[in-house]
Amino acid sequence: MESSVPKSLSRSSALKHTTRDRIDNDINRLIEFSHYIHSHPELDGEERLASRELGNLLMERGFSVEFGAYGLETAIKGEVGKGAPNIAICAEYDALPIIGHACGHNIISAATLGSAWALADVVEELGCKITILGTPSEEGGGGKILMLERGAFQGITAAMMIHPWPEDRLYPKCLAVDHFRVHYHGREAHASAAPHEGINAADALVVAQVAIGLLRQSLTRDEQIHGIVEKGGDAPNIIPSHTTARYMVRASTVEELRILRKKVDRCFEAGAVATGSDLEIEMLSPTYSELRTDPVLIKLWESNATALGRDYSKDANGEPPPVFSTDMGNVSLAVPSIHPLVRIDSNGASNHQPAFALACASETATKAIYDSAVAMAWTVIDLVDQIRNSNPVD
Repeated sequence: MESSVPKSLSRSSALKHTTRDRIDNDINRLIEFSHYIHSHPELDGEERLASRELGNLLMERGFSVEFGAYGLETAIKGEVGKGAPNIAICAEYDALPIIGHACGHNIISAATLGSAWALADVVEELGCKITILGTPSEEGGGGKILMLERGAFQGITAAMMIHPWPEDRLYPKCLAVDHFRVHYHGREAHASAAPHEGINAADALVVAQVAIGLLRQSLTRDEQIHGIVEKGGDAPNIIPSHTTARYMVRASTVEELRILRKKVDRCFEAGAVATGSDLEIEMLSPTYSELRTDPVLIKLWESNATALGRDYSKDANGEPPPVFSTDMGNVSLAVPSIHPLVRIDSNGASNHQPAFALACASETATKAIYDSAVAMAWTVIDLVDQIRNSNPVD
């Protein structure tokens, strides 16, 4: 196919022109891919359809693809190009229970695919390698952390991804977080005839919840504790012998999280001591760290996303940043990384609400996919040029 790029353009501008043309041509297929994931929500670790489809679509444009990468069934690794620098773009595709894609991971995957396809057209001229990582289990399983520990980011020069949000933001405040399940083991008994023969595991959880409620008065602004009761008992006339709860504890940094966890764990221990139950705490994933946004990379992203009409005035005005957690934080402590937020019009809904899930398959989601794919491709081009200029090769 003959290029439509004007010969008068600079190398960087010409490459950007080519990548945008590719995304213009591919946008309908990207939307189709996004809607496919959206209509087939899969929980963390179970993203078989999404990961298989992403891998197949990457192979279609010349990527070498490894399915089940790094010992994770639904992780994929796609590569095109060779040498250094090696830029990684991450895709997420797990959904939430009940409400499906209310965090917009279908948008993330489609935007990553769009930038991958576009960069494949110019990777030889650009002179670098592009690595696409399909990362499972972001919603509590820490897929990126497991991949990081198993070498997925070795040799990676920089990593990036985007995330849909109700507003455009450059610097989200991503807290360190632990995900864990609490089990209390007591003893059944007839609740009327012989309650004194039982050990009430549900009471143990009540004691712990009261203790956590009292602990909250001493928490800092960035310290958070939240959880749900998964099992409270089997019948009201049976003293519960086993109760479970799932909890998340967050703090500004991993070090601050360790301190807070000791306090929270003592609250759960109090429930066991008060009732005579046995306590078991089950970690559900590795600890998510805080996110460190690379200043050079985010400025390149800002320049390119602003050129497409994205608005970062809230960052410029110093408005409080959005707060959440992500396993991309651990990646950011290992390699230069960015995780900008891309606005979709969700009619006032926030992430993890049903209305946000609906917005993730709307026209505004299509714009987010397009802008993100283009801006990521352009950011890669600018980054490679910047590296080449600072390290010229004879």
